[in-house]
Amino acid sequence: MAEDSDSRAIADATASFLEAQEDGDRVLETVLATDGEHATWTFDDIELDSGTFGELVSRGIVENANGGYHVADPAAVEASLAGDELEADRETEPDDRTVGLERLRTAVEPRAMLALLGALIVVAGARATAFRAVFQRGRVVSPGNDPYYFRYWMETLVGDASGPLDYGVLVDSPAGVFGTRPFAHATNWVVAELLGGGQGAADTVAAWLPVVASVALGVAIYACAVSLTRDARVGVASVLVFAVTPINAVYTGLGFLDHQLHQYFWLGITILTLTRLAVDLQQRLETGGDGRTAVRDHLRAPATWLVAAAFGLSVTAGVHAWGGSPLLLVPLAGYVALRVAMDARAGLSPMRANLPLLAGLAVGSALSLALHHRWGWHAEFVATTPALVLGGSIAVAALGELWRRLPVHLGGLLALEGGVAIAGLFAFRQLQPADWAAAMARVEDLFGRGGATETASLFSTEYFVIFGPLYQLGMGFYIALAVLGWVAWLVSRRYEPGWLLVGTYAGSLLVLAGIQVRFAGQLAIPLAVLTGLGLVRLLAVVDLARPPVSVRDSEPGRSERFEADPTVAADGGLEPAIAMPDGRRLAYLLGIGLLVFGLSLVYVPTLTADVTYSEAQLEAVDAIDDHADAANRTYPETFVLSEWGDNRMYNHFVNGESQGYSYARNNYEAFVTGTDPDGWYDKFNGRVGYVVVTESNDEDIPDDSAQARLLENQGAGGAGTDGVAHYQALSVTDDVAAFAVVPGATLTVSGESGTTVTVETDVSVSDETITYERRATVGDGGQATVTVPYAGEYAVGDRTATVTEDDVLDGRSVAVGA
Repeated sequence: MAEDSDSRAIADATASFLEAQEDGDRVLETVLATDGEHATWTFDDIELDSGTFGELVSRGIVENANGGYHVADPAAVEASLAGDELEADRETEPDDRTVGLERLRTAVEPRAMLALLGALIVVAGARATAFRAVFQRGRVVSPGNDPYYFRYWMETLVGDASGPLDYGVLVDSPAGVFGTRPFAHATNWVVAELLGGGQGAADTVAAWLPVVASVALGVAIYACAVSLTRDARVGVASVLVFAVTPINAVYTGLGFLDHQLHQYFWLGITILTLTRLAVDLQQRLETGGDGRTAVRDHLRAPATWLVAAAFGLSVTAGVHAWGGSPLLLVPLAGYVALRVAMDARAGLSPMRANLPLLAGLAVGSALSLALHHRWGWHAEFVATTPALVLGGSIAVAALGELWRRLPVHLGGLLALEGGVAIAGLFAFRQLQPADWAAAMARVEDLFGRGGATETASLFSTEYFVIFGPLYQLGMGFYIALAVLGWVAWLVSRRYEPGWLLVGTYAGSLLVLAGIQVRFAGQLAIPLAVLTGLGLVRLLAVVDLARPPVSVRDSEPGRSERFEADPTVAADGGLEPAIAMPDGRRLAYLLGIGLLVFGLSLVYVPTLTADVTYSEAQLEAVDAIDDHADAANRTYPETFVLSEWGDNRMYNHFVNGESQGYSYARNNYEAFVTGTDPDGWYDKFNGRVGYVVVTESNDEDIPDDSAQARLLENQGAGGAGTDGVAHYQALSVTDDVAAFAVVPGATLTVSGESGTTVTVETDVSVSDETITYERRATVGDGGQATVTVPYAGEYAVGDRTATVTEDDVLDGRSVAVGA
């Protein structure tokens, strides 16, 4: 009781000191930070004036010890600093509020919030580098090709629905909309409806939802990092790393309305919720004594089940967000297997320790199957995958319980878990052969598809293996690899379920990204946490910051782990860990900043610019749009043939039909490399109304190809070549040329048999005047016919003929007078 009395006295002295000193909280945070680093210390070790220091000693807050000083009772000082009442009995087990108090304080302390806000602004800014390219000519011009597929279905649903409560459109819409990405389409539609519906709301969603989702994901990454490290600096660093990760910034940039924003966000929520479950149990073990009590309190806490429910919802949302979603359940299955082994090794009941996870997975499985069977969302095998993972998880948890009672090496448990996975897949193949075949077809489609940049490996030899990660993920990738190695060492020796989770997801996604770089965007999420920790430690190496963690000696009743950063104040705030730098430190700071962020700051705008559309391309859109209105054309007469990677964009703005690009992919290349563009007029058979030809990097295209004749010569002929008959130039620049496909007016010219007649006219296109000319030979009947695509006055020798736009559009014949 005497000890409690002394603690109470120090707590009262601390409270009195805080009332008397305006900056008392800063003084005490400084002293506590120094005390956490040294057993004893001297006055020279802290930055305090002698009067303030003397006040601390006189009040008994700081006392002499072994020739130096130390804080008399750090716990009492911390409690007073935080505004908490000192517990009468130090042996009383902490309640749920106390267990999470340190985490909460660290996460929401005002300075931490200010730093987080700055980092989130960087997240938004990195995704808005293409602002001018997205908002041009009065349109929201999404980068890339695929976003127009999602815009097509969002606008279709908005047009079909009578408001946000008209959920019937989620069931009765045209076949295909909810086939592989139902939750993504549904979310886009709901948000658009909540913003008022209509084209304006749809454009707003297309432009800003990717940025908003990325900012929300940044908050999740921050919360995950702080939960793991109890250090807000690591959280902020993780968000900054995530902000400038090139591949993620491009795929979630302004206007990039695709499935990535949905799958990234829900993957982040899955990782966050599982981290919170893991860390909550771990902290109860550290503060509550024996494992049975810690697990019991973990299961009794209401917050545990709220987090488990959120995890279940994230599983459902993630499964229905995109076609390859089952692949993101592979890391989850791996984590459960390793977590069971870790729990068993620590003497915990694997079934009880993982009960919230299993419950959340059960919720996710039930909802996934319900959405499939009630609303027809996604394929059967995809909706079933969470249930398969749930069944396997229960089986391995049961094996873990058995292992605790048998004298079997831990490696034997891991081998049995592998056997469960193989047996489960075999049973699925035998019992559900149709679903198995569908799954294998999807795998083949996902990994066997070529021709797109995202199908290459992250470690492609095109970038000499090591430069691919730099290009897609930034220099932080290699820092993260080093930290991932540390995580592997850590979880093999200590009870660290949170780091096991991040390490499992990072390792699994690294393998997938090694197969196809499309998964590097998901990999960036756990990698941000690893890089954030590595960055703070790197700053500590050069004495620019205090280390984020230090190894704690084993103590009775506590598991060995890395303790909280001494620069995290007792109220959860951030110490000024980066001192005012002198010349040497400033050089180090700039060097590390350039090392980690320099390449990303170059690659983010560069990669974004690669997928945005130029002003010349939008000029082509406007020219086609104007011609279609003037000619009173409707779809499919307004279909635009272009390079397949741009095809959805052109058709979205011209006719609204941007659902697919297969026709362009199958025909454009043959069209531009062929030498007879007019011969394609009959092949189009009314299917194509406009053609856009863009600059090609292929040096083998012939000089007389359609590519050269239309783009370089604008289809006008001259210099020994003939103009084209069925392509009316609407917009021409050095790298983009747009044409209307027209029947053309046929000029009938009389003359002497065997002679050559030339027809020509001047045409104004894109504020330039081009001379269009064609030649024809007079036949035995004394007449030549020449088809021309332009209205205007044609010169035929010393004769003239006037052609109207109706003549061109209706394919009329016009006689050239004698």
